[in-house]
Amino acid sequence: MRAFVVSRVLRRSRVLAALALAPLLAGCFSSGADTRSGGGARLRVALAFPPAERLSPYGADGTILSRLGITESLTALDGNGAAAPALASSWRQEGARSWLFTLREATFHDGTDVTAQAVAASLAQAARAKPAPAAVSGSTLTARAVDRHRVRITTERPDPILPLRLSSPGLAVLSARAYAHRGAVDPAGSGTGPFALKKVNGTSSATLERYDGYWGGRARAAGIDVRFVADGTARTNALRSGDVDIAEAVPVAQAATLDADTRRETATTRTTSLLLNSRSGPFRDAGLRAAARAAVDTSGLAQGVYEGHADRGAGIYGPAVTWAEGKHRRPEGRAAAEPADGTAVTLATYDNRPELPEVAQVLKQQLEAAGFRVQLVVREYSRLESDALAGKFDSFVLARNSLVDTGDPVAVLAGDYTCDGGYNLALLCDRAVDRAVAAAERTADPAERRTAALGAEAAILGTDTVVPLVHQRVITGVGSAVKGVLLDPYERALVGTGTRR
Repeated sequence: MRAFVVSRVLRRSRVLAALALAPLLAGCFSSGADTRSGGGARLRVALAFPPAERLSPYGADGTILSRLGITESLTALDGNGAAAPALASSWRQEGARSWLFTLREATFHDGTDVTAQAVAASLAQAARAKPAPAAVSGSTLTARAVDRHRVRITTERPDPILPLRLSSPGLAVLSARAYAHRGAVDPAGSGTGPFALKKVNGTSSATLERYDGYWGGRARAAGIDVRFVADGTARTNALRSGDVDIAEAVPVAQAATLDADTRRETATTRTTSLLLNSRSGPFRDAGLRAAARAAVDTSGLAQGVYEGHADRGAGIYGPAVTWAEGKHRRPEGRAAAEPADGTAVTLATYDNRPELPEVAQVLKQQLEAAGFRVQLVVREYSRLESDALAGKFDSFVLARNSLVDTGDPVAVLAGDYTCDGGYNLALLCDRAVDRAVAAAERTADPAERRTAALGAEAAILGTDTVVPLVHQRVITGVGSAVKGVLLDPYERALVGTGTRR
């Protein structure tokens, strides 16, 4: 309990400091963004995550591109999590391994047409990417143009959720211009969304202009001036002072400083978990993983660190995934906990989501109370991801949207927890888990697929490589004059054609 008391005191201190520093921090956002062009004001947006991979769509940066309305995929997700038309206006299944997609009339930001040949070439680039986008991790797909407006996509084995898979931001369709430089993908001027990326200033800012040729209609805003601001207090201060119009991922400790009409809370499919490195280091030992899992007390995190803006961890899928509510299976086959006996471990997380360092601090105290010696590492996400994937930390606190990649509950399991998973921060390689996930992937009926996903979830939790902590609600700061912000539970969208001020 002492950990949560300390946490609350620290938060109160930070809120007071933030209010005192607001004028100083807000000045960092002055950019002449009130200028008007083409009948609409420019939007000023503060994002939490700087590009980690030079805005390549194949990793975490793919959601930055989709949230800003730069890129699109063949399909999208509707409010119920089903596949909906995007660049593809329709599709039909031709056989167990083949689907035919019909494209709408659209153009890329460089003025070239979106054709079946361009789509096939773009998907081929994604399929060859290393590491592969999470949506196609462990699967093989081939796209071929049938004629100008139809593309046939075949898979190595039956893939009943291919239309869902193709909605992933990591499978955004880009023009040939994006691949002009070997070994790099450049989305500037090569997307299809309502806004075209014009300029990127490293990891600090980006400039977007309205794309008047957008197939979905002309955007209301003339463009977007983006700032990548890892510090949540600075993002919130900029919104309060009127220097930005939209601030994503407002820290829960700052929520009370915003007026009610500028604060939006969205239930999401994002779960914060403790991941234990099962490939190298102390947590290769299942008994020590069991000891760490037993040491973690999640009961106070939702109300303590998250101040009621989260729900207690129930599994990989949280309450926003309504079909999983109350149906999680009890993990079986867990190892018996072994004494920690002063075992030294590293615990890493990132500060782009300000609650995570507080969560990590609480976990550090709990693990130390169980006999571990814990070294805490906190950096920006862009400076942490590659080390985490390389297994340089023993444990990692991650906030992960379980349905962001495809909307399919099985895809996140394949990408994050299988031997060949492209985003396997837990570095888990367990044959029983791989078999359970593979069985779920082969299941076509939606209800049966969800049941199989819950079985695979239980198998993963049984390894004690992942400890679900809380299921998050995301707070977005929206200026009082701003309309049309897209509050997406899948966190793929933020601004669209109707977003304006």
